[in-house]
Amino acid sequence: MHKVLHQLALALFCFLITTTATAFSPKDVPVRPAPPGHYLKQESLPVHTQETFNHDQPIVGTYYFYWYNANYKGQILDADGTDALTDHPIDSIDMSYRSSAWHLQQLRDILAAGIDFILPVYWGYPDSGSHWSLEGLPPLVEAAQRLEKEGIRPPRIGMFYDTTTLRNNSKKYHVDLTKPEGKEWFYLTVRDFYSMIPPNLRASVDSKPVVWLYIAEFVKHQDPTIFDYLRAQFLKDFGIEPLIVKEVSWQGRADLDYKWGIASGPQIRGVAAVGPGYDDSAVPRATHKIRKRESGNFYRNAWNLALSLDPATRPKIAIVETWNEFHEGTDIAPSKEYGRMYVELTRKYADLWRTGVQTKREGPYATAQEVSIIFGQTPTDAGLTLGTAPAVPDGKTFNVITSGISARRADWKKRDPNYLYFDVDNSFFFRDKVPLELEFEYLDSGNGKIIVEYDSTATSLSHNGAFKSIISAYLTNTKTWKTARIQIPDAYFSGRANGQDFRISAPNVGLTIRKVELRKLHGSDSHPLRMP
Repeated sequence: MHKVLHQLALALFCFLITTTATAFSPKDVPVRPAPPGHYLKQESLPVHTQETFNHDQPIVGTYYFYWYNANYKGQILDADGTDALTDHPIDSIDMSYRSSAWHLQQLRDILAAGIDFILPVYWGYPDSGSHWSLEGLPPLVEAAQRLEKEGIRPPRIGMFYDTTTLRNNSKKYHVDLTKPEGKEWFYLTVRDFYSMIPPNLRASVDSKPVVWLYIAEFVKHQDPTIFDYLRAQFLKDFGIEPLIVKEVSWQGRADLDYKWGIASGPQIRGVAAVGPGYDDSAVPRATHKIRKRESGNFYRNAWNLALSLDPATRPKIAIVETWNEFHEGTDIAPSKEYGRMYVELTRKYADLWRTGVQTKREGPYATAQEVSIIFGQTPTDAGLTLGTAPAVPDGKTFNVITSGISARRADWKKRDPNYLYFDVDNSFFFRDKVPLELEFEYLDSGNGKIIVEYDSTATSLSHNGAFKSIISAYLTNTKTWKTARIQIPDAYFSGRANGQDFRISAPNVGLTIRKVELRKLHGSDSHPLRMP
C-alpha cells in the first residue's frame, strides 16, 4: 500500500507516470520532498567557521529523550491512566517537547553535569508531518540559542537515529536497505533532522555532524553499502560528510561503533558507554529487567572501568545511557528518587575524562593474580562466570557427575553446536596489556580437538579478533581427567565474544569441564595509577 501511494504522489507532484508496481528509485525522482528545516548547504555557515570537536579530544555525550508532554500526559501516563515512569522528574509542570523553557532547563542541567553534547532521540521519518520529533526540535534549538545570547556555550546537538521507525511508522512501511526506496527513506530521515539544526549548534567531530544509529533489528534487510550512500547524499546536501557511529548490530563501514544496553555493565568499543542502572518495571512488558543502582556504585564502577584504561588508546567519546529515559530507569537527570546525585557524579567523572586522567582499577579482583571457577552442584566462581543460554543461545550447558565428580558439559550436535562461555571480571582484566595463562581440567572423552576462542587484539582477523581460535588439546578417549594449559599473549577481553570473553568447545564431540583458571603471567601489575 505504501509503495502504491508513494507512486501516486510522485505522479501528481512530479508529473511522472509509472506503469509498473516497482518502487521508485531515487535517481528517477527529479525533486525530493522538501526538508522540514532550511539549514542545508547553501544556507550553512562555512565549514571553517563552525564550532567542532576534534577527533583526539575527549568528550562526553548523552541520549536526550524529549517526547514528554505533561499537558496531555504524553509518555507520562499509560493508556490506562497508570504511571508510565519508573523514575520521575523533580518538576513536570512545564515538561513538554513544545516548551523551549523546559528544554532550556534541561540544557542548564546538562551543562552542570559536564556533558558536551546531546543526542535527541529522533523518531521522525520522511513526510511524517507534525510528529513530536519534528515539533520538539525548534524549541530545543531556541533554548540553545538563548544560552548563546547569555554568553553560555550550549551542549552541541547530534542525531540519535532511533531506527525503530524503520519498521514502526504510520506508513506501515518496513524499510529494506537493499532497495533504492529503502536507502532513500534511510537518508531522508537524517537529512530532515539536520535540516533543523543550525550548523554552529551541531555536534560535529572534525566538522562532521554526528549520526548515531540505534540497533539494526528493525530494518528488513541490511546492506553494508548503506553508510557509503548516506555519506554521498549528505555531502551533496550539506557540503560535508557525517561522522557515523553505529550500534554493533549494523553491517557496513562506520567511523565508530558502540554497544547499546549497558544494564549488565559498561560497554567499551569505539565509544565508552556507561550508565547508572536499569529498571523497566513501569513499562507494560511481558518480562522485566532490573539492574539496581547500588546507591550510585554501579555508575561509579562503570566510569572507573573506562577511566582505568590508558588515555592514549581508550575511546575519545564517552556516552551516558541516558539523560532522561525515565521509563526504563536509566536517567541521570534530576529526579524525585535521586535528586541531583547523578548530575554531580557525572560532572566529577566527565571532568576526569576530558582531562585525560587514568585512575587505578577498582573492584573485587583488581589486585588478584588469578581468577577461577569450579563446577560443583553449584558453581564456585571467583572472578570467572559461566555464560549460559538465553544470554548466549549457543551456550547451552548442563551439570553432569562422572565417577562422583561434578562438572559442566556442552554437547555438540551437527545442527546444535554449543560452547562453554566464560566472562572475566572486569576488575581483573579488561583490555590490559598483560599476558595470561589459561588452564582447565577436562574429561578426555571421545576424539577430536579442544578449541579455545577468545576476544583478542588481533583486529586483522574476522570479527576484529573477537573469536581468535587456538587448539588447546586433543581428546584421545582415555576416559580420564586431564589438564590443558595455553598462554594468551594478546587478550582483549571486552565482551565481544557474544557478550563474553572466551569460549571452549570440542567440535562434533562435546566437552566436559570441571575447573577453569586464568592467571596473569610474571606477576604483572596491569593497573598503574597515572597522574590524578
